[in-house]
Amino acid sequence: MAVDHYENFPVASRLLPAPLRPAVVAIYRFARSADDIADEGDASTAQRLAQLVQYRAALEALAANSPNAASSQNSLSQIFVPLDQAIKRHNLPFKPFLDLLAAFEQDLTQTRYPNDESVLAYCRLSANPVGLLMLHLYNTTDALSIEQSDAICSALQRVNFLQDVALDWKKNRIYLPTDALAHFGVSEELIASGACTPAWGALMAEQIKQCRTLLHFGYPLGRRLPGRIGLELRLIVHGGLRILEKIEQVKFDVFTKRPILRPTDWIIMLWRALWR
Repeated sequence: MAVDHYENFPVASRLLPAPLRPAVVAIYRFARSADDIADEGDASTAQRLAQLVQYRAALEALAANSPNAASSQNSLSQIFVPLDQAIKRHNLPFKPFLDLLAAFEQDLTQTRYPNDESVLAYCRLSANPVGLLMLHLYNTTDALSIEQSDAICSALQRVNFLQDVALDWKKNRIYLPTDALAHFGVSEELIASGACTPAWGALMAEQIKQCRTLLHFGYPLGRRLPGRIGLELRLIVHGGLRILEKIEQVKFDVFTKRPILRPTDWIIMLWRALWR
């Protein structure tokens, strides 16, 4: 599957063992479609929340093992039938899916985050569940692996926030901590103007430092996981690190030069994942 957005999700790459790919695709479709409800189109907030309530009801029906629950709503069957199969085949927990829905609902009701803890609390709903589900697919759910996976996922979510400052502003969302904005003297008017002042650079440098710390803490998980599974995770981590480098290279101007990964970056990432 192509990944045009939702960039921090490992989407059934060829590195994954073939038996796991259908489950990863099913998880991705669920998350991607629910995220699109919150972000795409011109529906009202009430309409978006109502659609997410339908998703929650369908998911709870699966958890209750209701007869034909996955296909009870034809419009949702393409998402929930394969998801039901993946959950049953791999004995996946339901809470991570419910947490993802909570994050998408939160996107519709909360647009500012007062401090780092509130941002990380959002990441615990929007990003960490993805890593936890992947760990369940890998049969690796010890406490250290979960802690390192959470660090990676939270960091990747925050990297995405740094990439998308301008895009999020257009949706009246700011995921950078309000107290950090105040500390560095960055106003919302400055974000609206897209001015890359020294204050903006100092704020971004601090945010990048936090992301790197989390990614480096989680990186050993990619060494412990076996074979291609570990290699894919190392690639994902190096992808996040590479985006941070590219933000620095454009002198923090994510307003006009949103950093993305290009083919040459994937070569660099692969080299680092294999031999660095």
